[in-house]
Parts: sequence; C-alpha cells; structure tokens
Amino acid sequence: MKSRREFLQLAAITSAIIGSRSFSSVAAKQSLSQNELLQFDSKGQVTLLHITDLHGQLKPVYFRPPSENYGVGDFEGIPPHLVGNEFLKHFNIKPNSPLAYAHTMVDYVNLAREYGKLGGLDRTSNIIKQIRAERGDNKVLLLDGGDTWQGSYTSLKTQGADMVSAMNLLRPDAMVGHWEFTFGKDRLAELLDEMQYPFLGGNVFDTEWDEPVFEAIKFFERGGVNIAVIGQHFPYTPIANPKYMVEGWSFGIRPEVIQKNINKAKKKGAEVVVLLSHNGFDVDQKLASTLEDLDVILTGHTHDAIPEAININNTLLLSSGSHGKYIGRIDLDIKKGKVVDYASKLIPIFSDVINPDPKMTEHINKLRQPYEQECNRVLGKADTLLYRRGNFNGTWDDVICDAIMIERDTEISFSPGFRWGTTLLPGQNITIDDMYSQTSMNYPEVYKMEMSGKMIKDILEDVCDNIFNTDPFFQQGGDMVRVGGLRYTCSPKNKMGNRINDIELISTGDLLESNKNYIVGGWGSINPNVEGPKIFNLLESYISKSKLVRPKNKNNIKILGM
Repeated sequence: MKSRREFLQLAAITSAIIGSRSFSSVAAKQSLSQNELLQFDSKGQVTLLHITDLHGQLKPVYFRPPSENYGVGDFEGIPPHLVGNEFLKHFNIKPNSPLAYAHTMVDYVNLAREYGKLGGLDRTSNIIKQIRAERGDNKVLLLDGGDTWQGSYTSLKTQGADMVSAMNLLRPDAMVGHWEFTFGKDRLAELLDEMQYPFLGGNVFDTEWDEPVFEAIKFFERGGVNIAVIGQHFPYTPIANPKYMVEGWSFGIRPEVIQKNINKAKKKGAEVVVLLSHNGFDVDQKLASTLEDLDVILTGHTHDAIPEAININNTLLLSSGSHGKYIGRIDLDIKKGKVVDYASKLIPIFSDVINPDPKMTEHINKLRQPYEQECNRVLGKADTLLYRRGNFNGTWDDVICDAIMIERDTEISFSPGFRWGTTLLPGQNITIDDMYSQTSMNYPEVYKMEMSGKMIKDILEDVCDNIFNTDPFFQQGGDMVRVGGLRYTCSPKNKMGNRINDIELISTGDLLESNKNYIVGGWGSINPNVEGPKIFNLLESYISKSKLVRPKNKNNIKILGM
C-alpha cells in the first residue's frame, strides 16, 4: 500500500504527463490494484463469504460512513461504536488511505472524489468468482445476510424481482431477511419460489400452530467439512415494520431456539456452526457471549463494517457493511471437528479498480433497461453533501423533513431513522434513481395530523430508548427519528423519559408545550390505511422546484454526556 506521500508524488508525476487534466482519480486508481484488494493469507479447508444489506443497489454507489455511532453500557467505545479518527486508530488504518475512505467519514468528499464509488454487483461477482477459482468451489460458502431486495427504483417497480434474478446469478448458498417481509406474505412467497437457494430463519413461528414458518438449518459440505448454517430473520419485523404485512407470524430473538438448533446441528455431525443473522451487531455480540458451540456469526441489519472479525467467547463475529461496499471473508482451519485457526478480512469493492464480471454487467443492464431513462431523469442538484447515515443527523433526511413541512404545510416533520440510502457529493445531479434510493418502500404515504407536545416528546423518547437501551435485546436497530422544525438536546446515557430535553420550535424559538397541539407530517408509518401523498412523489415535487438542494437548518440536536 502506497503512503500518502508516495501517492502525492505519483499524482505530481501524472499531472506533468497529462497536463491540465484532473489527475487525482488517475493517481488513486494507480495506487490501488485488484490483486492488492484481494491479497489474503488463505487458511484451512473452508472459506465463508458474506454480503449483506445491499438494499436494492445493483450499481456502484457513494455511501458515507456515520459521524455518530454511539454505544452505551458494555458496548460504549468498542467496535462497531467507533467513528472517524478513533476508528482509524483502533484498526491501525492510515489516514487518507483507501481503507480510511471506505470505513470513515474523515475528509469524505475529497477522498470520494479521489477513489470513486464502491460496490456494484458485477464487481462483487468478479471478486466472488476469483475467490471461488482460487479456493475451489467445493471450499467456498456464500451467504446473504438480507435486506437485499428493497431500496431502489427498480426493486420497487419490480417488487424485488430484479434483485432475486441478479442474486440467482451470484449463486448464494443461503439467505435471511428483514425488509423482504415488507413486500407482504403473498409477494414474499412468489419471490421465494423464484430463488434458487434457501431462505433460512429458525426464529419465525406461525401464531396459530406455533410451528416454524421457514427452514432453520441447512447443512453443507465444504473442504470435506460438515457445516451447519442457521438462519435468523430480523427479530423485530412486526414492530419496526407494519405488522399487517406478516400477520399470523411471530418473530423474536429466541436465543433458546438458536441454542436448540445449534445442539441439533452438532448432533447431526456439524463440525462448524454458522449463524447467518439479521439481528444487528450488538444483539449478536450479546448472543456470542452466551451461546455455546457457535463458531461464527455473520451479522447484518445495522450496516456496521469492521475490517476483520472479532472473537467473543470463541465465536467469530463479522459484519460486512451495506449497499454492496464490501464482501466479508473468513477462512477456517478445522481439525477434529474444531476451529483451530482462522483468517478474516472485509474486502472493499472499489468500483474503479475491480473489473466488472461481463455476464453480471449484461444481466444488470437487461434488468434496468426498461427503467433506465426514468432513473436518469435529473430533478435538481446537490448543493452540499447529501447523506443519511448517523445516529442523529443525515442531510438527506433533513431535506426530506423540509420537503414535508413545505409540501404538506406543517409546523413539524418526522422522517424515520432508516440506515439505507446512498450519498451524493456536492454538485452532483439528483436523479430519480438517487431520490428513490432514499424513499423506495411499500408504505410510503405522508401523513398529516395534530400531535400534542407531550406526544411528540414521548415519540422521541421511545425511539431514543430503542437506540440507547443498555440491553441490546431491547434495541431494534435504525437511527434516531429525524425531526424537522424542532431542535432539542439528547443525553443518551440517561434513563428513558429523561433523554430528550429543551425541545423548541426553530421558527419561533418557543419551547414545545406539552398541552398544545402542533401540525405534524411524516412518512413510513407502520399503521394500516395511512392516507397522503407518496413520499417519493412529494420529494420529487420539492426537489424539482428547489433545483439547488441543501437542508434549511443545521445543528438541530445537541448531544450531552458522550
């Protein structure tokens, strides 16, 4: 890996050669190579590959890592709750390097312009094919951590069919789910019929008969080793998403069921047991510390990305980011039915460096062709960095909150703290594709209603407890609900009911009154029969009229005690 100094020297040389043409992207590409990204000391008989939280993204994207990812209780100040320079220091990553760009928000815009986009399923396909060729197909297990089908214009228009088709070409060995359930039970069943690999989940039961809805365990032989993969769907699906979409099904973490399935797998001769999970990082950290005979957890949902697996109670835990930015890899050396050694790595998919797989490129182009013209239609231009991810702020969601307040004429607005949604650099055009990457969902109606000041505070407190409860089993993932028209202070370490204070209206500076009613707009309600315009239609109208888009207010939230 070249140092920053070497990088600048190379840039200067390149500049002299190509004259006045911009040299930064050329130099960045020359400082990286596909072989370097794939460099890995293979071990043992088994390679596990993990992708998760693609959120409908078939093509390369910008995705800015969070500037806030606070942990509380036992998880404060440890991965994944490290950001920026603390993250770089903990994992010994050089500033201004490709890995610094892939994993942190430090100097994000400048590094994004140097190193370009990440992801693209055709690039991912190439990497997977190379690893399969290097190790042998009979040693590699590819596992999909879910949140794959939802999150783009084409995934919404095809109701997930584009992603199922593309993933079939990638050939995963198993998958779990979360947003997949928001297509509804009937559509889910249709898509599962099209899949060429199992949809595993031992934690979902029929409420009438208390019987498992899905297959829990799948056995594989890789490298002469018997491997059991246990699936774990997102345990809070009927709470975080509309319950009516999964009526008659009961979810939950169910650690006792996981342990029973581990025991069952071991009795059937499994030498390695893998939990393919959509629980979220902290939930799976707690599970790793309590479950027995579990070798690996491949976790998803919280979009965390760490460069290598961590070992908790002899269970390896790896989270492989989101939006196609990475592939996770763990190699296992097994002797006498035990993991005796391992190697792990998160491989960033630099789209300008990694060659696309022509077959997958052709397939993606075919899937997108009916929608390409509309996807590329320009609505406006980003007047600042537009991103979503972060515990408390995201400029994309601030823009959405502004749009709701103006288009629906409300005093206050709410936008869910979703962690999906790609990033735009300052000066980039905002296309239909970009806008749907923030809003693509099957319950998009924008409501308008009266709420008391007390109700507003209670909502903020409830969501805050979901994020900062010291017991991970009471956390449901996601970030803090975004609020337009308000500013407040938040103390994450306080008890529920005492975290949110000093709430005031930005327009007047007046404190929110408990007994006074306010006009509020929002979207993503989990209630049935919500009425209102669809968020993507409302946002399209707002952006088209605004042309240059940036949030109207900044620094709405003050964080205390962290």
